[in-house]
Amino acid sequence: MPQHAAHAVTAAAALVCLAAFGPAPSTSAAASPSAPFASSAQAAVRTGTAAPSRFVPGPCPKTPEPIEALGRARCGHLEVPENRSRPGGRTIELAAAVIPAVRAAKPAQDPVVFMAGGPGGDTFDDIPFLVESGLNKDRDLIVMAQRGNLYDRPNLACPELDRFNAQAVGLGHDAERAEQLMLKAVRECRDRLTAEGVDLSAYNTTENAADFADLRRALGIPRWNVYGYSYGSDLALTYLRLHPEGIRAVAIDSVTPPRDAALPWGWSSAAEGIDNIFAACAAQPACKDRYPDLPRLLTEQVRELEAHPLTLNVPPPGGGKPVEVVLDGGALLNLIVASTPRPKDVPAALDELSRGNPQRFAQARAAGSVQNVGVFAHGLTESVACSEWAPGYSESDVLKAGRKAFPGWPDTVLAQVPQLPFQYPACRIWDVPDRAAVQRVATVSSVPALVVSGTFDAKTGASWAKDVARDLSRSTAVRIPGIGHWVVPQSPCAQRVLASFLANPTAPDTACVDGLEPEPFTIIPK
Repeated sequence: MPQHAAHAVTAAAALVCLAAFGPAPSTSAAASPSAPFASSAQAAVRTGTAAPSRFVPGPCPKTPEPIEALGRARCGHLEVPENRSRPGGRTIELAAAVIPAVRAAKPAQDPVVFMAGGPGGDTFDDIPFLVESGLNKDRDLIVMAQRGNLYDRPNLACPELDRFNAQAVGLGHDAERAEQLMLKAVRECRDRLTAEGVDLSAYNTTENAADFADLRRALGIPRWNVYGYSYGSDLALTYLRLHPEGIRAVAIDSVTPPRDAALPWGWSSAAEGIDNIFAACAAQPACKDRYPDLPRLLTEQVRELEAHPLTLNVPPPGGGKPVEVVLDGGALLNLIVASTPRPKDVPAALDELSRGNPQRFAQARAAGSVQNVGVFAHGLTESVACSEWAPGYSESDVLKAGRKAFPGWPDTVLAQVPQLPFQYPACRIWDVPDRAAVQRVATVSSVPALVVSGTFDAKTGASWAKDVARDLSRSTAVRIPGIGHWVVPQSPCAQRVLASFLANPTAPDTACVDGLEPEPFTIIPK
Protein backbone atom coordinates (compact mmCIF):
# COMPACT_ATOMS: atom_id res chain seq x y z
CA MET A 1 0.00 0.00 0.00
CA PRO A 2 1.22 3.52 -0.56
CA GLN A 3 1.59 6.50 1.64
CA HIS A 4 1.28 10.23 0.99
CA ALA A 5 4.75 10.87 2.35
CA ALA A 6 8.04 9.46 1.05
CA HIS A 7 8.45 5.72 1.26
CA ALA A 8 11.08 4.08 3.47
CA VAL A 9 12.42 0.55 3.73
CA THR A 10 15.21 1.13 6.22
CA ALA A 11 17.62 3.97 6.78
CA ALA A 12 20.02 2.21 4.43
CA ALA A 13 17.46 1.26 1.80
CA ALA A 14 15.06 4.13 1.23
CA LEU A 15 12.54 3.82 -1.55
CA VAL A 16 12.50 7.50 -2.38
CA CYS A 17 15.86 9.29 -2.40
CA LEU A 18 15.84 12.91 -1.28
CA ALA A 19 18.54 14.29 -3.54
CA ALA A 20 19.22 17.40 -5.58
CA PHE A 21 18.98 17.22 -9.34
CA GLY A 22 22.27 16.76 -11.12
CA PRO A 23 23.91 15.17 -14.15
CA ALA A 24 23.35 11.51 -14.91
CA PRO A 25 24.47 9.07 -17.60
CA SER A 26 22.37 9.18 -20.73
CA THR A 27 22.72 6.64 -23.49
CA SER A 28 21.03 6.00 -26.78
CA ALA A 29 19.26 2.70 -27.21
CA ALA A 30 20.95 -0.03 -29.20
CA ALA A 31 19.50 -3.22 -30.60
CA SER A 32 19.58 -6.33 -28.41
CA PRO A 33 20.27 -9.65 -30.10
CA SER A 34 17.59 -11.38 -28.06
CA ALA A 35 15.08 -8.51 -27.93
CA PRO A 36 15.35 -6.06 -30.83
CA PHE A 37 13.73 -2.68 -30.29
CA ALA A 38 11.18 -1.20 -32.63
CA SER A 39 12.40 1.33 -35.16
CA SER A 40 13.24 4.76 -33.79
CA ALA A 41 10.65 7.54 -34.03
CA GLN A 42 9.92 10.79 -32.31
CA ALA A 43 6.70 10.63 -30.29
CA ALA A 44 4.73 12.60 -27.76
CA VAL A 45 1.51 12.45 -25.80
CA ARG A 46 -1.04 13.12 -28.50
CA THR A 47 -4.66 12.79 -29.46
CA GLY A 48 -6.08 10.98 -32.45
CA THR A 49 -6.31 7.37 -33.46
CA ALA A 50 -4.25 5.30 -31.02
CA ALA A 51 -1.74 3.20 -32.91
CA PRO A 52 -0.62 -0.23 -31.64
CA SER A 53 1.84 -0.02 -28.77
CA ARG A 54 5.47 0.28 -29.79
CA PHE A 55 8.85 0.80 -28.20
CA VAL A 56 10.83 3.86 -29.31
CA PRO A 57 14.57 3.90 -28.41
CA GLY A 58 15.90 7.03 -26.79
CA PRO A 59 18.16 8.43 -24.09
CA CYS A 60 18.03 7.17 -20.52
CA PRO A 61 16.37 9.48 -17.99
CA LYS A 62 18.53 12.05 -16.26
CA THR A 63 18.05 11.00 -12.65
CA PRO A 64 18.62 13.25 -9.60
CA GLU A 65 21.58 11.09 -8.60
CA PRO A 66 23.65 9.29 -11.25
CA ILE A 67 22.64 5.63 -11.55
CA GLU A 68 25.65 3.65 -12.71
CA ALA A 69 23.58 0.86 -14.26
CA LEU A 70 21.91 3.32 -16.66
CA GLY A 71 25.30 4.07 -18.17
CA ARG A 72 25.21 0.72 -19.96
CA ALA A 73 21.44 0.40 -20.35
CA ARG A 74 19.32 0.51 -23.50
CA CYS A 75 16.55 3.01 -22.91
CA GLY A 76 13.52 4.46 -24.59
CA HIS A 77 9.81 4.70 -24.09
CA LEU A 78 6.77 2.55 -24.74
CA GLU A 79 3.91 4.25 -26.54
CA VAL A 80 0.51 2.96 -25.40
CA PRO A 81 -3.10 4.14 -25.51
CA GLU A 82 -4.00 6.13 -22.42
CA ASN A 83 -7.38 4.43 -22.19
CA ARG A 84 -7.76 1.16 -24.09
CA SER A 85 -11.54 1.26 -23.67
CA ARG A 86 -11.72 4.45 -25.73
CA PRO A 87 -10.47 3.83 -29.27
CA GLY A 88 -9.13 6.96 -30.91
CA GLY A 89 -7.94 8.43 -27.64
CA ARG A 90 -4.55 9.85 -26.99
CA THR A 91 -1.26 7.99 -26.64
CA ILE A 92 1.06 8.24 -23.65
CA GLU A 93 4.75 7.43 -23.17
CA LEU A 94 6.23 5.19 -20.48
CA ALA A 95 9.97 5.36 -19.79
CA ALA A 96 11.79 2.02 -19.84
CA ALA A 97 15.31 0.62 -19.65
CA VAL A 98 16.96 -2.72 -20.33
CA ILE A 99 19.94 -3.17 -18.01
CA PRO A 100 22.27 -5.90 -19.31
CA ALA A 101 23.24 -8.90 -17.26
CA VAL A 102 26.50 -8.66 -15.34
CA ARG A 103 27.50 -11.93 -16.97
CA ALA A 104 27.00 -10.39 -20.38
CA ALA A 105 28.91 -13.10 -22.25
CA LYS A 106 26.19 -15.69 -21.74
CA PRO A 107 23.11 -14.33 -19.96
CA ALA A 108 19.94 -16.34 -19.49
CA GLN A 109 17.57 -15.89 -22.41
CA ASP A 110 14.64 -14.94 -20.18
CA PRO A 111 15.06 -11.48 -18.60
CA VAL A 112 13.36 -10.30 -15.41
CA VAL A 113 10.97 -7.36 -15.48
CA PHE A 114 10.46 -5.30 -12.33
CA MET A 115 7.18 -3.86 -11.04
CA ALA A 116 7.69 -1.15 -8.45
CA GLY A 117 5.70 -0.37 -5.33
CA GLY A 118 3.66 2.69 -4.55
CA PRO A 119 1.67 3.16 -6.65
CA GLY A 120 3.43 6.32 -7.71
CA GLY A 121 7.04 5.74 -6.66
CA ASP A 122 9.88 6.45 -9.07
CA THR A 123 10.78 3.09 -10.61
CA PHE A 124 14.20 4.25 -11.79
CA ASP A 125 15.10 5.22 -8.23
CA ASP A 126 14.81 1.53 -7.31
CA ILE A 127 17.46 0.40 -9.83
CA PRO A 128 20.45 0.57 -7.43
CA PHE A 129 18.63 -1.67 -4.93
CA LEU A 130 17.75 -4.15 -7.67
CA VAL A 131 21.31 -4.29 -8.99
CA GLU A 132 22.77 -4.63 -5.50
CA SER A 133 20.32 -7.46 -4.89
CA GLY A 134 21.62 -9.34 -7.93
CA LEU A 135 18.55 -9.06 -10.16
CA ASN A 136 20.73 -8.62 -13.26
CA LYS A 137 23.49 -11.02 -12.30
CA ASP A 138 22.57 -13.73 -14.79
CA ARG A 139 19.88 -12.11 -16.95
CA ASP A 140 18.88 -8.73 -18.28
CA LEU A 141 16.81 -6.55 -15.97
CA ILE A 142 13.96 -4.55 -17.48
CA VAL A 143 12.37 -1.62 -15.67
CA MET A 144 9.45 0.49 -16.84
CA ALA A 145 7.90 3.43 -15.06
CA GLN A 146 4.24 2.66 -14.45
CA ARG A 147 1.89 5.04 -16.24
CA GLY A 148 1.95 8.51 -14.75
CA ASN A 149 5.32 8.08 -13.05
CA LEU A 150 8.32 10.35 -13.19
CA TYR A 151 9.93 10.37 -16.69
CA ASP A 152 6.57 9.41 -18.27
CA ARG A 153 4.40 11.66 -20.42
CA PRO A 154 2.17 12.68 -18.78
CA ASN A 155 3.66 12.69 -15.31
CA LEU A 156 1.00 12.58 -12.59
CA ALA A 157 3.13 14.26 -9.97
CA CYS A 158 1.32 16.48 -7.48
CA PRO A 159 3.72 19.14 -6.19
CA GLU A 160 0.73 20.48 -4.29
CA LEU A 161 0.67 17.32 -2.15
CA ASP A 162 4.44 17.30 -1.72
CA ARG A 163 4.27 20.79 -0.29
CA PHE A 164 1.40 19.75 1.97
CA ASN A 165 3.42 16.77 3.23
CA ALA A 166 6.29 19.07 4.14
CA GLN A 167 3.90 21.31 6.06
CA ALA A 168 1.99 18.44 7.68
CA VAL A 169 4.81 17.54 10.11
CA GLY A 170 3.87 20.68 12.07
CA LEU A 171 0.19 19.72 12.26
CA GLY A 172 -1.72 17.10 14.19
CA HIS A 173 -2.11 13.84 12.27
CA ASP A 174 -5.92 14.09 12.26
CA ALA A 175 -6.21 17.84 12.77
CA GLU A 176 -8.96 19.71 10.93
CA ARG A 177 -6.35 22.08 9.51
CA ALA A 178 -4.36 19.13 8.14
CA GLU A 179 -7.47 17.76 6.43
CA GLN A 180 -8.36 21.14 4.94
CA LEU A 181 -4.87 21.67 3.53
CA MET A 182 -4.58 18.16 2.17
CA LEU A 183 -7.95 18.25 0.42
CA LYS A 184 -7.10 21.65 -1.03
CA ALA A 185 -3.89 20.14 -2.45
CA VAL A 186 -5.79 17.13 -3.84
CA ARG A 187 -8.32 19.40 -5.56
CA GLU A 188 -5.62 21.65 -7.03
CA CYS A 189 -3.72 18.67 -8.40
CA ARG A 190 -6.83 17.09 -9.88
CA ASP A 191 -7.94 20.33 -11.48
CA ARG A 192 -4.52 20.90 -13.01
CA LEU A 193 -4.16 17.36 -14.39
CA THR A 194 -7.65 17.27 -15.88
CA ALA A 195 -7.11 20.71 -17.43
CA GLU A 196 -4.05 19.21 -19.11
CA GLY A 197 -6.27 16.53 -20.61
CA VAL A 198 -5.32 13.63 -18.34
CA ASP A 199 -7.98 10.90 -18.13
CA LEU A 200 -7.62 10.02 -14.44
CA SER A 201 -9.87 6.98 -14.83
CA ALA A 202 -7.25 5.34 -17.07
CA TYR A 203 -4.57 5.20 -14.37
CA ASN A 204 -5.41 1.87 -12.79
CA THR A 205 -3.97 -1.61 -12.32
CA THR A 206 -5.74 -3.14 -15.33
CA GLU A 207 -4.18 -0.59 -17.68
CA ASN A 208 -0.83 -0.91 -15.90
CA ALA A 209 -0.88 -4.66 -16.47
CA ALA A 210 -1.74 -4.23 -20.15
CA ASP A 211 1.22 -1.85 -20.49
CA PHE A 212 3.62 -4.56 -19.34
CA ALA A 213 2.04 -7.10 -21.67
CA ASP A 214 2.56 -4.63 -24.51
CA LEU A 215 6.16 -4.02 -23.44
CA ARG A 216 7.05 -7.71 -23.72
CA ARG A 217 5.60 -7.90 -27.20
CA ALA A 218 7.16 -4.62 -28.31
CA LEU A 219 10.59 -5.80 -27.22
CA GLY A 220 10.11 -9.14 -28.96
CA ILE A 221 10.71 -11.17 -25.79
CA PRO A 222 9.22 -14.70 -25.97
CA ARG A 223 9.32 -15.30 -22.20
CA TRP A 224 10.32 -13.33 -19.16
CA ASN A 225 10.21 -13.45 -15.37
CA VAL A 226 8.31 -10.97 -13.23
CA TYR A 227 9.41 -9.51 -9.88
CA GLY A 228 7.16 -7.05 -8.04
CA TYR A 229 6.95 -5.76 -4.49
CA SER A 230 4.17 -4.08 -2.47
CA TYR A 231 1.78 -2.49 -4.98
CA GLY A 232 4.01 -4.11 -7.61
CA SER A 233 2.90 -7.50 -6.26
CA ASP A 234 -0.74 -6.45 -6.73
CA LEU A 235 0.17 -5.43 -10.27
CA ALA A 236 2.16 -8.63 -10.90
CA LEU A 237 -0.74 -10.82 -9.79
CA THR A 238 -3.17 -8.83 -11.92
CA TYR A 239 -0.80 -9.13 -14.87
CA LEU A 240 -0.50 -12.90 -14.33
CA ARG A 241 -4.30 -13.23 -14.21
CA LEU A 242 -5.04 -11.11 -17.28
CA HIS A 243 -1.94 -11.70 -19.45
CA PRO A 244 -0.40 -15.08 -18.52
CA GLU A 245 1.18 -15.63 -21.92
CA GLY A 246 4.96 -15.25 -22.00
CA ILE A 247 5.41 -15.44 -18.21
CA ARG A 248 8.01 -18.00 -17.16
CA ALA A 249 7.89 -17.30 -13.39
CA VAL A 250 6.60 -14.67 -10.94
CA ALA A 251 8.21 -13.51 -7.69
CA ILE A 252 6.21 -11.25 -5.37
CA ASP A 253 7.64 -9.51 -2.32
CA SER A 254 5.67 -7.85 0.52
CA VAL A 255 2.40 -9.04 -0.90
CA THR A 256 -0.59 -6.81 -1.54
CA PRO A 257 -3.29 -9.32 -2.54
CA PRO A 258 -5.65 -7.86 -5.16
CA ARG A 259 -8.64 -9.73 -3.71
CA ASP A 260 -8.17 -8.23 -0.24
CA ALA A 261 -6.57 -4.85 -0.91
CA ALA A 262 -9.01 -2.32 0.53
CA LEU A 263 -8.52 0.56 2.92
CA PRO A 264 -9.55 -1.27 6.14
CA TRP A 265 -6.96 -3.93 5.27
CA GLY A 266 -4.22 -1.51 6.31
CA TRP A 267 -5.17 -1.87 9.96
CA SER A 268 -4.68 -5.64 10.14
CA SER A 269 -1.29 -5.31 8.45
CA ALA A 270 -0.19 -2.62 10.88
CA ALA A 271 -1.23 -4.69 13.89
CA GLU A 272 0.46 -7.83 12.58
CA GLY A 273 3.78 -6.16 11.86
CA ILE A 274 3.90 -4.37 15.21
CA ASP A 275 2.83 -7.50 17.10
CA ASN A 276 5.63 -9.45 15.41
CA ILE A 277 8.20 -6.84 16.41
CA PHE A 278 7.06 -7.01 20.02
CA ALA A 279 6.97 -10.82 20.01
CA ALA A 280 10.50 -10.96 18.63
CA CYS A 281 11.66 -8.67 21.44
CA ALA A 282 9.96 -10.93 23.98
CA ALA A 283 11.84 -13.91 22.51
CA GLN A 284 15.22 -12.25 23.14
CA PRO A 285 16.05 -12.42 26.89
CA ALA A 286 17.91 -9.11 26.97
CA CYS A 287 15.09 -7.32 25.15
CA LYS A 288 12.37 -8.95 27.21
CA ASP A 289 14.15 -8.03 30.43
CA ARG A 290 14.70 -4.42 29.41
CA TYR A 291 11.30 -3.83 27.77
CA PRO A 292 8.93 -6.27 29.51
CA ASP A 293 5.54 -5.08 28.20
CA LEU A 294 5.79 -3.29 24.88
CA PRO A 295 2.11 -3.62 23.87
CA ARG A 296 1.07 -1.82 27.04
CA LEU A 297 3.81 0.78 26.59
CA LEU A 298 2.75 1.57 23.03
CA THR A 299 -0.90 1.91 24.01
CA GLU A 300 0.02 4.23 26.88
CA GLN A 301 2.15 6.43 24.65
CA VAL A 302 -0.44 6.62 21.88
CA ARG A 303 -3.11 7.65 24.41
CA GLU A 304 -0.82 10.15 26.14
CA LEU A 305 0.32 11.80 22.91
CA GLU A 306 -3.19 11.92 21.51
CA ALA A 307 -4.40 13.65 24.69
CA HIS A 308 -1.32 15.88 25.01
CA PRO A 309 0.55 16.22 21.69
CA LEU A 310 4.15 17.37 21.79
CA THR A 311 5.30 20.34 19.74
CA LEU A 312 9.04 20.28 19.21
CA ASN A 313 11.72 21.98 17.15
CA VAL A 314 14.16 19.40 15.77
CA PRO A 315 16.46 19.21 12.74
CA PRO A 316 15.70 16.66 10.02
CA PRO A 317 17.85 13.49 10.11
CA GLY A 318 20.10 14.81 7.34
CA GLY A 319 20.78 18.00 9.26
CA GLY A 320 19.76 21.55 8.57
CA LYS A 321 17.58 24.13 10.23
CA PRO A 322 15.27 22.76 12.95
CA VAL A 323 11.62 22.48 12.00
CA GLU A 324 8.50 22.49 14.15
CA VAL A 325 6.91 19.07 14.43
CA VAL A 326 3.80 17.86 16.19
CA LEU A 327 4.01 14.37 17.67
CA ASP A 328 0.60 12.94 18.50
CA GLY A 329 -0.76 9.41 18.74
CA GLY A 330 -1.54 9.11 15.05
CA ALA A 331 1.89 10.38 14.05
CA LEU A 332 3.55 7.91 16.43
CA LEU A 333 1.70 4.97 14.89
CA ASN A 334 2.44 6.05 11.34
CA LEU A 335 6.14 6.42 12.05
CA ILE A 336 6.30 2.85 13.36
CA VAL A 337 4.35 1.53 10.36
CA ALA A 338 6.81 3.33 8.07
CA SER A 339 9.79 1.70 9.86
CA THR A 340 11.07 5.05 11.11
CA PRO A 341 12.80 4.41 13.42
CA ARG A 342 13.98 0.97 12.34
CA PRO A 343 12.13 -1.97 13.92
CA LYS A 344 15.21 -2.95 15.96
CA ASP A 345 15.14 0.53 17.56
CA VAL A 346 11.39 0.73 18.24
CA PRO A 347 11.50 -0.72 21.80
CA ALA A 348 14.28 1.68 22.78
CA ALA A 349 12.51 4.62 21.16
CA LEU A 350 9.25 3.84 22.99
CA ASP A 351 11.09 3.50 26.29
CA GLU A 352 12.85 6.83 25.76
CA LEU A 353 9.55 8.45 24.82
CA SER A 354 7.94 7.21 28.03
CA ARG A 355 10.80 8.79 29.99
CA GLY A 356 10.44 12.19 28.39
CA ASN A 357 12.86 11.81 25.49
CA PRO A 358 10.95 11.84 22.16
CA GLN A 359 14.04 12.57 20.06
CA ARG A 360 14.02 9.44 17.87
CA PHE A 361 10.40 9.79 16.88
CA ALA A 362 10.54 13.57 16.61
CA GLN A 363 13.50 13.48 14.26
CA ALA A 364 11.82 10.79 12.15
CA ARG A 365 8.76 13.04 11.95
CA ALA A 366 10.96 15.96 10.91
CA ALA A 367 12.23 13.92 7.96
CA GLY A 368 8.87 14.53 6.29
CA SER A 369 9.65 18.25 6.10
CA VAL A 370 12.15 17.49 3.33
CA GLN A 371 10.21 16.61 0.18
CA ASN A 372 11.54 15.98 -3.31
CA VAL A 373 8.82 18.08 -4.88
CA GLY A 374 7.37 16.80 -8.13
CA VAL A 375 8.91 13.33 -8.05
CA PHE A 376 6.22 11.09 -6.56
CA ALA A 377 3.21 10.43 -8.83
CA HIS A 378 0.47 11.07 -6.29
CA GLY A 379 -2.02 11.17 -9.17
CA LEU A 380 -1.48 7.46 -9.79
CA THR A 381 -1.80 6.79 -6.06
CA GLU A 382 -5.13 8.60 -5.86
CA SER A 383 -6.53 6.98 -9.00
CA VAL A 384 -5.67 3.46 -7.80
CA ALA A 385 -6.70 4.02 -4.18
CA CYS A 386 -9.96 5.70 -5.08
CA SER A 387 -11.02 3.26 -7.80
CA GLU A 388 -9.75 -0.01 -6.31
CA TRP A 389 -9.17 0.24 -2.55
CA ALA A 390 -11.79 2.67 -1.24
CA PRO A 391 -15.02 1.44 -2.91
CA GLY A 392 -17.33 -0.84 -0.93
CA TYR A 393 -16.20 0.46 2.45
CA SER A 394 -16.74 3.64 4.44
CA GLU A 395 -15.11 5.73 7.13
CA SER A 396 -17.03 3.70 9.72
CA ASP A 397 -15.59 0.48 8.30
CA VAL A 398 -12.08 1.90 8.66
CA LEU A 399 -12.78 2.86 12.27
CA LYS A 400 -14.24 -0.58 13.00
CA ALA A 401 -11.14 -2.27 11.57
CA GLY A 402 -8.92 0.04 13.61
CA ARG A 403 -10.77 -0.76 16.83
CA LYS A 404 -10.35 -4.47 16.13
CA ALA A 405 -6.63 -4.10 15.45
CA PHE A 406 -5.86 -1.86 18.44
CA PRO A 407 -8.60 -2.18 21.09
CA GLY A 408 -8.84 0.72 23.46
CA TRP A 409 -6.96 3.20 21.31
CA PRO A 410 -8.48 6.66 20.73
CA ASP A 411 -10.90 6.85 17.82
CA THR A 412 -9.08 9.94 16.58
CA VAL A 413 -6.12 7.67 15.78
CA LEU A 414 -8.14 4.76 14.45
CA ALA A 415 -10.31 6.80 12.08
CA GLN A 416 -7.46 7.25 9.57
CA VAL A 417 -5.88 4.32 7.72
CA PRO A 418 -2.12 4.19 8.36
CA GLN A 419 -0.26 5.98 5.55
CA LEU A 420 -3.51 7.15 3.89
CA PRO A 421 -5.12 9.89 6.00
CA PHE A 422 -8.39 11.50 4.89
CA GLN A 423 -8.61 9.11 1.94
CA TYR A 424 -12.41 9.02 1.65
CA PRO A 425 -12.87 12.78 1.38
CA ALA A 426 -9.89 12.84 -1.00
CA CYS A 427 -11.61 10.23 -3.17
CA ARG A 428 -14.80 12.27 -3.28
CA ILE A 429 -12.70 15.02 -4.84
CA TRP A 430 -10.69 12.75 -7.12
CA ASP A 431 -13.91 11.25 -8.51
CA VAL A 432 -12.88 8.20 -10.53
CA PRO A 433 -15.09 5.19 -11.35
CA ASP A 434 -15.43 2.24 -8.98
CA ARG A 435 -13.23 -0.63 -10.24
CA ALA A 436 -13.37 -2.87 -7.17
CA ALA A 437 -15.39 -5.61 -8.87
CA VAL A 438 -12.89 -6.06 -11.71
CA GLN A 439 -9.80 -5.69 -9.51
CA ARG A 440 -10.60 -7.57 -6.28
CA VAL A 441 -10.19 -10.96 -7.89
CA ALA A 442 -7.91 -13.82 -6.83
CA THR A 443 -5.18 -14.89 -9.22
CA VAL A 444 -5.30 -18.65 -9.75
CA SER A 445 -2.35 -19.95 -11.73
CA SER A 446 0.05 -22.85 -12.20
CA VAL A 447 2.91 -20.58 -13.30
CA PRO A 448 5.82 -21.12 -10.85
CA ALA A 449 5.75 -18.43 -8.17
CA LEU A 450 7.85 -17.26 -5.25
CA VAL A 451 6.06 -15.46 -2.42
CA VAL A 452 8.36 -13.53 -0.05
CA SER A 453 7.26 -11.83 3.18
CA GLY A 454 8.98 -10.10 6.09
CA THR A 455 7.68 -10.71 9.59
CA PHE A 456 8.21 -7.06 10.64
CA ASP A 457 6.24 -5.67 7.68
CA ALA A 458 3.56 -3.34 9.08
CA LYS A 459 2.39 -2.16 5.65
CA THR A 460 1.59 -5.52 4.02
CA GLY A 461 1.26 -8.08 6.79
CA ALA A 462 3.11 -11.33 6.17
CA SER A 463 0.10 -13.57 6.88
CA TRP A 464 -1.77 -12.22 3.85
CA ALA A 465 0.62 -14.09 1.58
CA LYS A 466 -0.87 -17.45 2.63
CA ASP A 467 -4.09 -17.19 0.63
CA VAL A 468 -2.21 -15.85 -2.38
CA ALA A 469 0.21 -18.79 -2.26
CA ARG A 470 -2.66 -21.27 -2.02
CA ASP A 471 -4.08 -19.99 -5.28
CA LEU A 472 -0.71 -20.39 -7.00
CA SER A 473 -0.44 -24.16 -7.28
CA ARG A 474 3.30 -24.20 -8.00
CA SER A 475 4.35 -21.62 -5.46
CA THR A 476 7.08 -21.49 -2.85
CA ALA A 477 6.41 -19.20 0.13
CA VAL A 478 9.13 -17.93 2.46
CA ARG A 479 8.93 -15.69 5.52
CA ILE A 480 12.08 -13.81 6.47
CA PRO A 481 12.19 -13.10 10.23
CA GLY A 482 13.05 -9.61 11.36
CA ILE A 483 12.63 -7.87 8.00
CA GLY A 484 10.08 -5.17 7.20
CA HIS A 485 8.66 -3.88 3.93
CA TRP A 486 10.42 -4.80 0.65
CA VAL A 487 12.35 -7.83 1.80
CA VAL A 488 14.85 -8.67 -0.95
CA PRO A 489 17.07 -5.55 -0.73
CA GLN A 490 17.33 -6.00 3.04
CA SER A 491 18.00 -9.75 3.27
CA PRO A 492 20.98 -11.58 1.74
CA CYS A 493 19.08 -14.82 2.32
CA ALA A 494 16.06 -13.56 0.38
CA GLN A 495 18.41 -12.53 -2.42
CA ARG A 496 19.82 -16.04 -2.58
CA VAL A 497 16.34 -17.56 -2.59
CA LEU A 498 15.24 -15.25 -5.41
CA ALA A 499 18.35 -16.06 -7.46
CA SER A 500 17.74 -19.77 -6.96
CA PHE A 501 14.09 -19.36 -7.94
CA LEU A 502 14.95 -17.56 -11.15
CA ALA A 503 17.41 -20.32 -11.99
CA ASN A 504 15.02 -23.13 -11.08
CA PRO A 505 11.46 -21.83 -10.51
CA THR A 506 9.94 -25.18 -9.55
CA ALA A 507 12.55 -26.11 -6.92
CA PRO A 508 14.30 -23.05 -5.44
CA ASP A 509 16.82 -23.53 -2.63
CA THR A 510 15.32 -22.03 0.54
CA ALA A 511 17.74 -23.62 3.01
CA CYS A 512 19.14 -20.29 4.19
CA VAL A 513 15.76 -19.40 5.72
CA ASP A 514 16.02 -22.23 8.26
CA GLY A 515 17.33 -20.92 11.56
CA LEU A 516 17.11 -17.23 10.64
CA GLU A 517 16.40 -14.99 13.61
CA PRO A 518 15.79 -11.25 13.88
CA GLU A 519 18.91 -9.28 14.75
CA PRO A 520 19.26 -8.17 18.39
CA PHE A 521 17.19 -5.19 19.41
CA THR A 522 18.80 -1.98 20.62
CA ILE A 523 19.21 -2.08 24.40
CA ILE A 524 19.67 1.22 26.22
CA PRO A 525 20.62 1.62 29.89
CA LYS A 526 17.83 1.98 32.39
